[in-house]
Amino acid sequence: MTLYALSGKIKITESLGQILVDFEFIEKFTPMYLEAARLTVLIGAAGIVLAAAVGLLCALVKYYRVPVARQIVSAYIELSRNTPLIVQLFFLYFGLPKAGIRLSSEVCGIIGLAFLGGSYMAESFLGGLTSVGKIQLESAESLGLRRHQVMNLIVIPQAGAVAAPAVCANVIFLLKETSVFSAVSLADLMYVAKDLIGMYYNTGEALLMLVVAYLALILPISVIFAILERRLRRGRS
Repeated sequence: MTLYALSGKIKITESLGQILVDFEFIEKFTPMYLEAARLTVLIGAAGIVLAAAVGLLCALVKYYRVPVARQIVSAYIELSRNTPLIVQLFFLYFGLPKAGIRLSSEVCGIIGLAFLGGSYMAESFLGGLTSVGKIQLESAESLGLRRHQVMNLIVIPQAGAVAAPAVCANVIFLLKETSVFSAVSLADLMYVAKDLIGMYYNTGEALLMLVVAYLALILPISVIFAILERRLRRGRS
């Protein structure tokens, strides 16, 4: 009985030991995660801003049905949305050097995110633009308003309200897509987590810090966008 009770206590102690988190490991490597988070935010923000600019340009080309450019934009959107971001990054980081073009990991991350995000942003902006009824546009033109006045006073306010939820969803989607940047040797959050797991085998702690880091980055943005979306809905109702 005594031996059985003792072995039972040992098993319980071992089980508890497996559950316990190594807080010393977390404290030691938290600065690395903070630096990786800063890099992720900077590259993600730059890529998203560039993606929004590309998306808006593509949306306007399709909205005004610009000859030739419209077909080019359609081909770009199909190519971008039907290829994974990691393939696009590999092409930029490993493929372009074959042609004598060498880009840093950071530049590849920004361009890759902009290339992928531009197509999604284009569809979101185009959906907002096409939501404005033709009757309103014809009425504005009959009143003598010029095209830029119609765009600024009528189209953009309404299109922005319609496109905002989709744009916000795209921003969150693109931030999560930054997790593949480690494939091109970019020291982002995923890169740090995989590096620590490979060196110290503290898989639980490394992944825990990774989850917390992404939650800290994305959750506040999701809350802000949810509040913004509710206000926009109230304004339209």
